[in-house]
Amino acid sequence: MNAAGRLGGSADPVAARAQIEQSFAHVGKTPIDLIQVHNLGDVPTQFGILKEYRDAGRVRYIGMTTTFEKQYDELERILRSERPDFIGVDYAIDNRVMEERIFPLAQERGIGVLVYQPFGRARLWQLVKGHTVPAWAAEYDIASWGQFFLKFVISHPAVTAATPATSQPRHVIDNMGAAVGRLPDEAGRRRMIEHIESLSARHKKTPLDGLSGV
Repeated sequence: MNAAGRLGGSADPVAARAQIEQSFAHVGKTPIDLIQVHNLGDVPTQFGILKEYRDAGRVRYIGMTTTFEKQYDELERILRSERPDFIGVDYAIDNRVMEERIFPLAQERGIGVLVYQPFGRARLWQLVKGHTVPAWAAEYDIASWGQFFLKFVISHPAVTAATPATSQPRHVIDNMGAAVGRLPDEAGRRRMIEHIESLSARHKKTPLDGLSGV
């Protein structure tokens, strides 16, 4: 829900409730499994309303989201004073800021974590373009880059689920491959990070790297 608008500010409680009721009309079921406050928009107002719906049994789980680094401090502060059922945050193999404070806090307080942007939007696809998945990834039943990125994300003990978001059926099928088979352990995760970092280092080199002057 986002009755506070794109630029934040105060949310009109009447508009917020109308937005939720519209969701019930669209979904056509009660309870709705999860509703979250989008981008921490006026959490005192909107999350307070969601708690009313949860207490009434009309919503099973409630939470809040952000994918903006400038809001991470605010999210941490809110998580210390509130107890949402879920949070939705950005996290990827090359974007591991959440591991520092938010994930440990979510584990400590028993909060589920939904991961958005597990592919770093299009960033990771650009990085691995022209590269094949390393042979050792088969040790974790990984057959594609999509599965490589997703298995890294869901193997973190704080993560409940990842939402890769695609409209392409073939991508859905490939992504589902990350839901089966072995997951990397801590050593495997470190190996995956090192591999991506090595590709990133190569990607940043200029055409003159490695040439000596005369």
